[in-house]
Amino acid sequence: MNMHIRKATVQDCRAIAELALIAGEGIPAYFWEQSKTAGQDILDVGAHNLTSETENFSYHNVHVIVNSDEVAGMLLAYRLPEAEQAESLEEYPDFIRPLIELELCAPGSFYINMLAAFPTYRNQGLGTMLMSIADNLASEAGCTTLSVEVFEQNAGALRLYLRLGYEIVEQRQVIPHACHPYSGRILLLTKAVSPSD
Repeated sequence: MNMHIRKATVQDCRAIAELALIAGEGIPAYFWEQSKTAGQDILDVGAHNLTSETENFSYHNVHVIVNSDEVAGMLLAYRLPEAEQAESLEEYPDFIRPLIELELCAPGSFYINMLAAFPTYRNQGLGTMLMSIADNLASEAGCTTLSVEVFEQNAGALRLYLRLGYEIVEQRQVIPHACHPYSGRILLLTKAVSPSD
C-alpha cells in the first residue's frame, strides 16, 4: 500500500462525513438527522457541515491518510477555546453535556475530536500513523497539551491513547441515549506536547 497523510480538501468532505459516523458512533448522526430536510441523506448534511469556514467541525481541521488516491482514515483536531471563551452547556442535549464538560477541563489544549479508519483499513496502524502528527499540529496551534476523550468501553481506542503516553485526568458518567451504545464513564486523557526536533 502507498499510504501518506495530507491536509484534507473540500473534495474529501463526503469521505470525512462517513468516517465521522464511524468515529462518532451515533452522535453525529443524531445531530445531522435534526437538521436534514425531507429526503436528504444524512451524509449530505455531514459533508455540507464540513465545508464550514468558521466551525471546528470542518475539513480545515482534518488530515486524511490516503492509499494512493483513496481516503483510508482521518484525524479531526483543533485548539479548544480558553476557559473564558467557553460555550454555555445550556444549548446542548443532556447526553452531550458530559462530553462538553470534559472539554472545559482542558482549555487551550489541542483536542483530538475524531480518529477513524474505514473497516477495510483497520488493524493496519493507521490510528498510530495519524496520531504521530498530533504533536506538530499542536505546536503549530500554540498548544502545550494534547487532549482526547474516549468512552471507557471503547477498549481499543483507550489502549491506543494510553500506549501513546496519554493519561486519564478526568471523567464523567455517560448519560445513556439511543444514539450511542455506551454506558459507564467518558474519560478525558491528556499528554504534554513533545518538543519539536
